[in-house]
Amino acid sequence: MTEISGTGRTTDESRTNDEVWIVGATGRVGRGVTARLAARGLTVVPVGRSRERMVAAGAEAGLPGDTKVVVADSAERIADEIMRERPRVVVNTMGAYPATAPVIARACMPGGHYVDQANDVVAVAGLLALHDEAVRAGSTLVTGAGFGVLATEAVVAKLCEGRPAPHRARVDSVASVAVEAGVLGAALAASLVDALTTGGRRYENGRLVTSRLGADPRRLAFPDGESAKSAGVASGELIAAHAVSGAPFVTATSALAPTSPLMRALLPPLGRLLSVPALRRLAVNQLGRVRIKKATPRPREHSWGHAVVEWADGTRREGWLRAGDGMDYTADVTATVTELLARGVGIPGAWTPAAALGPDLATAAGGTFVLD
Repeated sequence: MTEISGTGRTTDESRTNDEVWIVGATGRVGRGVTARLAARGLTVVPVGRSRERMVAAGAEAGLPGDTKVVVADSAERIADEIMRERPRVVVNTMGAYPATAPVIARACMPGGHYVDQANDVVAVAGLLALHDEAVRAGSTLVTGAGFGVLATEAVVAKLCEGRPAPHRARVDSVASVAVEAGVLGAALAASLVDALTTGGRRYENGRLVTSRLGADPRRLAFPDGESAKSAGVASGELIAAHAVSGAPFVTATSALAPTSPLMRALLPPLGRLLSVPALRRLAVNQLGRVRIKKATPRPREHSWGHAVVEWADGTRREGWLRAGDGMDYTADVTATVTELLARGVGIPGAWTPAAALGPDLATAAGGTFVLD
């Protein structure tokens, strides 16, 4: 494994046992993380609503037949179980992070650690707001532990190493993901609807301000010769890029954002409509039930995180992080972060992944830097 730099050791772990709990262990990322951690010899405990589904998913992931499972159907009930049994690390893959992350993360303290894959402004900023509380509790909380956030944050950190804070930074996230057959699911549906209602964001003079969702559309040419379109979004990657660079002007784009003129024109009124609570619930419910009938391969060979950083003296640096399937890389990142925390590596506080464990975490999880 690549050496992870800039880390200390967490404290108060005597208050916890040696278990790693995977909340949402039957989902795609949850299954992947479970399998990876089980293969590394950690004591993994699936957590979810259905005992039968967790046992089946655990067997598929290589867990013993007598593996402990925790049955709980809400973030609050999961938090109650965490406070009662005190696992070493809790991995939250259940989604709806603005609501679930603070409840579950607080239950891990003192001494226990928390990991999730959030990649929206509200959830990431909300988890990072627990920093002082986590420091006092001797707990490490890591949000955005996936392709989203780390793939761009790590590139920005690499480009800024040994230099003063830049004037401007831009990050672009282009995941390439194979689609599984099955129901879309409430967690992903909520994320899609929330992206529409949040709209766009960017940093101007160090302040987070509103912008248009889908702003600044562009076509990115990747180092491997392929290309894809991306456009502006409000994302955890934006928060992380601002924090790691210190740049007063920061923008973020994603290949998930619509780039066609028609869709970009429709987004603002659609977002306002879905801001009505009843309509939002209806949209999440209906979208979550959509069934994908046929699995499809990922559209490009690689997923790419990209960053361009500019200084006031005219210096400009550009870099990329190359990974495979974006969802598989997310499972790799989460598993790597979780294993490190379980083995006592980390700094108490609330962090994004590279801030917690250094930018080389991206290569430890299987990515490759392509820097100028």
